[in-house]
Amino acid sequence: MTDPTIFIVDDDASVRDSLSLLLGLKGYATRSFASAEDFLSTCQPDWHGCLLLDIRMPGMKGLELQQHLISRQIFLPIIFITGHGDVAATRAALKAGAADFLEKPLDDRLLLTAIADALKSSAHQRDEAAVAQEIMDRISRLTAREREVMEKVTLGEPNREIARRLGISPRTVEVYKARMMEKMRTQSLPELVRLVLSIKTSEPSD
Repeated sequence: MTDPTIFIVDDDASVRDSLSLLLGLKGYATRSFASAEDFLSTCQPDWHGCLLLDIRMPGMKGLELQQHLISRQIFLPIIFITGHGDVAATRAALKAGAADFLEKPLDDRLLLTAIADALKSSAHQRDEAAVAQEIMDRISRLTAREREVMEKVTLGEPNREIARRLGISPRTVEVYKARMMEKMRTQSLPELVRLVLSIKTSEPSD
């Protein structure tokens, strides 16, 4: 699945049908599911778009599905929809990363705005993830010694200190540095540092 899709998960068939019709008329591709279990059993990691998710359904609830998706590292932006003014559920959903929370009956204008914002955010995250993966691919091509040199270079250590620590000559450090810079496709030390920092800052904290 390559095009963004709006996934609708609601146990009310009339809600699914009306949302599919509205969004289809606005040019969106949609897929509907009658339960959280049906969606979870079908969902693939490469799906992208956004999820319109009813918070109260028989069986698995919307918040439970949200947690399952997080545990599987499936980060579709979620817009919760509900007919119940549940402040506690709203707070829990937003704290867990929901994109928005809308009450039924849905206001078409607010819904379309929320979907547009969610898709924009999702596209930005996918672009960032693609860049990070490209950098990680470059790092994976480095030898163990080239990685050691990169780590010390990005910490600001001079060649002589790196040579002393690694038990090699400064000239050999220069050779490893040149190879490392070529594999990392960087032209300068500041560019290399920015790449490495971008990876570290994108890593999830414990």
